[in-house]
Amino acid sequence: MRPQLALVKIKQYTCYILFNKLKFLNMKDVSNAQSSAVVVELGMGQLLSKGFVWGLKNFLSLLGASLLWMLTIWIPYVNVGTTIALFSLPVEMSKGKAVNPLAIFDGRYRKNMGEFFLWAGLYNMILGPAYVFAIIPGLILSYSYSMSLYILLDKELSPSEALSQSNKITHGYKWSLFAAKVISFIPFPLFLVIPEVGPYLFAIYYILYFPFYLGLEAYSYAQLSKRLS
Repeated sequence: MRPQLALVKIKQYTCYILFNKLKFLNMKDVSNAQSSAVVVELGMGQLLSKGFVWGLKNFLSLLGASLLWMLTIWIPYVNVGTTIALFSLPVEMSKGKAVNPLAIFDGRYRKNMGEFFLWAGLYNMILGPAYVFAIIPGLILSYSYSMSLYILLDKELSPSEALSQSNKITHGYKWSLFAAKVISFIPFPLFLVIPEVGPYLFAIYYILYFPFYLGLEAYSYAQLSKRLS
């Protein structure tokens, strides 16, 4: 009887573990669904206005960081860290932190080199075929995963998890993100058709546009990150 009793106890214990495991997973799924269901205000006009304000607030620091990045982009190894640091600026701004242009040379950013390249590989593997077969699916996916790098750098998730989370939090907001980017980009082709001074205006706007772009990305991430599960 003792071996049979022991076997019954083992079965009961196994069922208990499985029940609690399933209960935990169900609670986790409900929590994730509730989190991704968080609604944030993120219209096109709001994105443009807030992005401009955030970019203007940190204009000199962002301009300095972008110029330093452009001046050192040719230096091997260093350029990887500065590029990761530049993409980290919207994350820092979304938390209300001050931007230090010289911080792009901080060695701590290079520790994320492996995850950065893995993310870049996955990102391009997904978007590459989408753009080859059709432009519209490629655009949709590009905005679905537009927050993935910020999530990767901020939450220290795996590249695949960051891509998945980005797809969730941008659901329902891709059109606003797309429209804001398109409107902010309109002056570029207009400047090119202006004779003589057009190229100079293009170059000036490009330099001034980058801080605004980072401000736009920072505000977008600040709002959408509220939907992270």
